[in-house]
Amino acid sequence: QVQLVESGGGLAQPGESLRLSCTASGTIFSISIMGWYRQAPGKQRALVATINNGLWTHYADSVKGRFTISRDNAKNTVYLQMNSLKPEDTAVYYCYSQSRSMVDYWGQGTQVTVSS
Repeated sequence: QVQLVESGGGLAQPGESLRLSCTASGTIFSISIMGWYRQAPGKQRALVATINNGLWTHYADSVKGRFTISRDNAKNTVYLQMNSLKPEDTAVYYCYSQSRSMVDYWGQGTQVTVSS
């Protein structure tokens, strides 16, 4: 089992930055992919960014050039640096991990609100 705990959400004005963190515990040796998804009100949960053990990254088109995902394996932590935030980035952000046996794990979610 893997447990994921997010932090760093909050309120930002358009154009500002926030950084999300997610620390994994449990059977962390089994983790292959870590990443972030988000769910806006009335919408389905959608991929934001992922990073694998080889540090290969993948981003949703809507965040390319603005968001950066990174991973510190020594701290079992994945980060999401969000720059140039827009109101449409408002959502609950969920940390995600996938084990080598293709089991998915989710954090409890952290609210990000972008509003002037």
